[in-house]
Amino acid sequence: MRRTTVAAALSAVVALTAAVAMPTAEAAPHGALRPALDAKPFPPPPLPTTAPPVSRTLSPGVTLTTYTFGTKNADDFWTVHVFLPARPDGPVNKAVTELGPKDTADRVAQALREKGFTPRVEEVRSPAYADLAAGTLGWTVRVGGFAGRPDAAAELARVKAAGFTGDTRYTAQDGTDFHAPEKVNVIRVDFREFRGKVDTEFGPTLHGTEPATDLVARAHAIAGINGQWFYNDAPGGFYVKDGKVLASATQGRGAILITDGGRRVRVDAIKAHISLQTPGGAIEEIDGVNRFPGDVWNCGGVGGDTPTEKPQHDFECTDPSELVRFTPEWGTPPTGAGAEAVLDARDRVVAVNSSRGAAAPQDGSTLQAIGDSAGWLLGHVHVGDRLDIHTRVTDSYGIPVPLTRDTTIMQVGPTLVRHGKVSVNALADGIIRFGPDQSFTYDWTNRANPRSMMGVDDRGRLMLAVVDGRQAGYSEGLSIARTAELMRQLGAREALNLDGGGSSVMATAADGVINRPSDSSGERSLGDAWVIKP
Repeated sequence: MRRTTVAAALSAVVALTAAVAMPTAEAAPHGALRPALDAKPFPPPPLPTTAPPVSRTLSPGVTLTTYTFGTKNADDFWTVHVFLPARPDGPVNKAVTELGPKDTADRVAQALREKGFTPRVEEVRSPAYADLAAGTLGWTVRVGGFAGRPDAAAELARVKAAGFTGDTRYTAQDGTDFHAPEKVNVIRVDFREFRGKVDTEFGPTLHGTEPATDLVARAHAIAGINGQWFYNDAPGGFYVKDGKVLASATQGRGAILITDGGRRVRVDAIKAHISLQTPGGAIEEIDGVNRFPGDVWNCGGVGGDTPTEKPQHDFECTDPSELVRFTPEWGTPPTGAGAEAVLDARDRVVAVNSSRGAAAPQDGSTLQAIGDSAGWLLGHVHVGDRLDIHTRVTDSYGIPVPLTRDTTIMQVGPTLVRHGKVSVNALADGIIRFGPDQSFTYDWTNRANPRSMMGVDDRGRLMLAVVDGRQAGYSEGLSIARTAELMRQLGAREALNLDGGGSSVMATAADGVINRPSDSSGERSLGDAWVIKP
């Protein structure tokens, strides 16, 4: 039931979304959420259209459509979200977690009452994902309901002065208001008419970022959208451009695969293994491509990652013994202790060094090693050796994916739509975590955020989409579950989530940025982007 007053809404706030937190060790149980009594598949209604879509042609076969969904709801309001201690007996004045067990929430709520506040303890629920049942995530504690953020901020100051920690929140961004306002821009590319190419673009080097408008201009493109996440100012996740591997895989995460001159598009999960063999028969796995050795963002490497070898989105794993390949596209390689081999265009070793930092030759590469891998490299790789470097990429069925010259792969995720049905692999894509602090998945997966998506519809048209978010009353954003539902509603047969949040941006050559990025400074510099070239 939709009520029309803030006061009435205060009594009926229940969050319906999904998550769990990060393992403290690989031995952590991979149990799902605590099952709810009425756990069942997530049944969200379609987003309600509140204005006719507005479409225009950017180029023959390329159409931009802007959708307006939902309306501002009087049930939504600003509130104070009080943080909980990570331990049941932890101090409330240093609490940093956003939800937790009910006992902890009750204890904090009672402490607030003793200070004269009137808190609410609210249950946070989870939808069902393709690989995770619905259930209860945890409980939050909130105080007050206000029409504007300034009043909520004033109440937050009182809460903090009383010895608690927290933040202000707008309830329309909890991811549970199915009628909240959303502004969505979608570019469709009809390959029956379009004679150009869908491609990716990065700046002068992989190690560096540029705004989307600059990337669109660099590619002489009609339009573009943000691409992968980026860490240490470089793309994160498996990245293949024109058949060449430019970034490491997060094993088993979703990806967009494009072939046939940018005209054949599919979504699938990807694994990639790269190995080298010396003339003497020694074989070693290459842990990564074009990333800092030992630093494994999103985890999901090929072995030795701690605290987990499973994908964990936006989490930094480490590995003290790694072999990482650098190509000229990276730019200036990192320096440091370890060892390295310098390879020419035919993978023949032209130098072996007892420290790292040599530039990759044109069309060649370097192999940087740290830890035990440095000892292996110095003992097995010699000047004059021709190394046999083998790359094997497979899809979710274990079928090899050929890396032809017209193959482009960008690993992002999670998957949203598969074979015309909503299909979010929350566990496999690493957007579910384990452990006591569930704040990340609550914020990133469950709550409404700006999102960028890519897919293909039943007519074979490529879809690039951006939904704005974190803008109260204009566009709130979507949870991951609602993002998947939106793409299906827009006609996607296959769809994948791209980088989002402040990175969500769509730009055209003629107009520049056409959506409203959530960062106060405007469009963010990106690691790479998808572009539509004439």
